Amino acid sequence: MKRDYEINEMNEINEKNQIFHSFRLLLEVIVCTVADAIEAENGGADRLEVISHFERDGLTPSLELVRAIQNAVRIPLRVMLRESDGYQVASNDEIERLCAAAREFEALHVDGVVLGFLRNGKVDLELTQRILDSAPTLKATFHRAFDETNDPFQALTDLRNCSQIDRVLTNGGPGEWAEKIDRLARYQCATGRYPTILVGGGVDASVIKAISAKTDLAEFHIGRAARVPATIDGSVKSSLVKEILAGIDRHKP
Repeated sequence: MKRDYEINEMNEINEKNQIFHSFRLLLEVIVCTVADAIEAENGGADRLEVISHFERDGLTPSLELVRAIQNAVRIPLRVMLRESDGYQVASNDEIERLCAAAREFEALHVDGVVLGFLRNGKVDLELTQRILDSAPTLKATFHRAFDETNDPFQALTDLRNCSQIDRVLTNGGPGEWAEKIDRLARYQCATGRYPTILVGGGVDASVIKAISAKTDLAEFHIGRAARVPATIDGSVKSSLVKEILAGIDRHKP
């Protein structure tokens, strides 16, 4: 007969194997208001991306808004750091505003920030690191500026040099979803699972199903799909978030 410690050891190994071979899909929702945040959380969202000016692809929200959302919900917040259109920053004043905002959000102990800067089609590592150095305890998502790089695989290599960046938001680049899904899987393989590939941009329940059926990508980011109407002017509705989650298997083997 096996001794108790041997049985316990086997149970521990089996438990670790089960964790390794299964994971839970995570859903992040874009929010612009306290009401959006409450609806997203009530619908079952796991994390929020807090932005202002959705019509401009998201800019830095006010400190007051972030604090109010933080007081209204329990789930983690990732907060946009972007002061102007495009992905280049030419003004030192703008850089200082970005650094100051990062410090303020760090003081609120948010889960992380969302940022993305390019120069000549490449990740602007110097600027990215300068801003993150101003808030060294913050984690960061490199947003869809990634999809505008000339060489996304080189961009992934570059981003691994920024230890605070733990996620890269991407829709898989150009083409139909079948082509994107293949590229997303190659992105994840290229990262060695760090940073995590966060899939966003035109994502809805059907896209999540298609991606999770062919890959082990586990984090998804939605905007319009959670809104009524399904536009940048719409409001997040808990019923839509629930509907999206009801249509997918959150625990994958």
